[in-house]
Amino acid sequence: MKTVFKIVVICFAITFTACKSSTSKTKTEVADKVKKPNIVLLFVDDWGWADVGYRNPIFVTPNINQLKKESLDFTRAYIPTPTCSPSRASILTGKEAVRMQMVRHISGDPAVEKYSLWPKDPVQMPSINYLPLEEVTYAERLKEYGYYNMFLGKWHLGHQKRYPNKQGFDAMYGTTNAGHPKSYYYPFFKAKDDPNGYLKSGIKKGDYLTDDLTNNATNFIKNYDKDQPFMMSFWYYTVHGPSIGRKDLLKKYQDKGLKGKYAHHAAMVEALDESVGAIRKSIKDKGIEDNTVIILISDQGGAYTNAPLSGGKKGGNTLGEGGARVLLHINYPGVTKAGTETAIPIQSIDLYPTLVEIASGKKCEDNWIQGKSLLPILKGKTIEHRQLYFFRSYEDQYAAVMDGDFKLIKYHSGKYQLFNVAKDINEQNDLIGTGLEIEKKLIVDIAKWEKEAVPAY
Repeated sequence: MKTVFKIVVICFAITFTACKSSTSKTKTEVADKVKKPNIVLLFVDDWGWADVGYRNPIFVTPNINQLKKESLDFTRAYIPTPTCSPSRASILTGKEAVRMQMVRHISGDPAVEKYSLWPKDPVQMPSINYLPLEEVTYAERLKEYGYYNMFLGKWHLGHQKRYPNKQGFDAMYGTTNAGHPKSYYYPFFKAKDDPNGYLKSGIKKGDYLTDDLTNNATNFIKNYDKDQPFMMSFWYYTVHGPSIGRKDLLKKYQDKGLKGKYAHHAAMVEALDESVGAIRKSIKDKGIEDNTVIILISDQGGAYTNAPLSGGKKGGNTLGEGGARVLLHINYPGVTKAGTETAIPIQSIDLYPTLVEIASGKKCEDNWIQGKSLLPILKGKTIEHRQLYFFRSYEDQYAAVMDGDFKLIKYHSGKYQLFNVAKDINEQNDLIGTGLEIEKKLIVDIAKWEKEAVPAY
C-alpha cells in the first residue's frame, strides 16, 4: 500500500513540476512578446495641412489616406514656431523654440556667427544658428531606455560639430548643412553643404533624393538585427523647394492641367506618398507592424495654397491656421483606434514626452519641457485644458496664443487679431473690439508668457 502511495505521490510531483515548468515557460514567452514598440517618425518639410488626397482631390496619396484610416488623426495639431529650424528644435526637445533663442531658421555658419539677423524683421531680434548640445533630445532620452536611434534626412540644426550623432542618434544618413537641396535630382547638394559626402556613395545621375532616402530607410528596417527596439527618425527634405517633381509623376499632373511649380509640388507630394507606402510595406514585410508606432507630421504650412485655411509659409501670416496648423497621424497598434479623430489642440512639442512615455512605460517627469504627453488622447481619453503659444520674428506678425477655439495674434506694431478658429476656419471674421471677455484675458496672458519665455540677449 505504501509502495502504491509513493508511486502516486511521485507521479503527482512529476506532473506538478511539469505543469509549473510549462506555466513558467508560458509566462516567459508572454513576457518576450510584450516588447517595447519600435517607433518611426516621418517629419515632412513644408507640407500643407490640405496637401493630401482626402482633403484635396488634386493630390494622389493612397498610402497616406490608408494611414489615416488606420490611425488617430489630430485635426488641430500645431507648430509653436512654424519655420524650418525652430520646428525641428521643438519636436526634438519638447521645448518652445523661442526659449532656446531660435526664432527663425538657421541662416548662417555657426562657426562664424552664433546669431543671425533678418533684414525685414522690424525688431531685429537675433536668432541662434544651432541647437546647443546641452539641450536634451528625445533620442538621448530613448537611448536611456534601450533604443537604437537612426536618423535620415534634413537636420538644419547646426553643422558637423552639432550633427545628429552628437545629439543621441547612433547612425545617420543624408544629413548635410543645407536647409534644402539645390536639386531633387543628383547631384542634390552643393559640395560645401555636404562635407561628409553622405549622398555620394552608390548614387548616380538621374537618382531622385526622396527615393534615395526612402531606399535607405527601408533597408535599415529590412536589415535591422539588433536585440533592442529602434526609433527611426526620417526627416524629409521634400516638399520644400526647389519644387522639382519626379519626371514620371510630373507629366501626370501637367496632363491634368496643373501649371508651373504647382504641378511639380503635386508630383512631390505623390513621391512622398510612395515613400510612406514603401516604409509601411518594409515594416509589414519585417513582421513588426503590430509592434511599431508610426507618426506622420509636417513642420509647418505649405508654400502654396492652404485653403480652406488662411495664411501659410509665406505672405506675412505664418501664424494663421494655414501656416501653423499641420497634419498629424499617429498609429500605435493596440492603443489607438483606427479611423478616429480628435480636435483637441496640441503642438509638436507634445511628441517628446509622448515618445518618452512609450519607450519607458512611465510618466515623463522632464520638468524643463513645455510639451504634454499625448498618451491619454491616444488611449481615447482627454488631457487638461491649456493654452498654446506661438512665436517667430520675421515681420510685423510675431506671436499668438490659442485658448480652446480662440486664437489671439499679436503684431510688433501693436495690432491684435482674434479669431474663433473652430467656427471661422479661414480666419475672416476678426473679433477684436466686439466685446468678448476672452479678448482682455488673452492680451494679458500673452504678455505674461512673453515676459517668461522670450529670452534676454
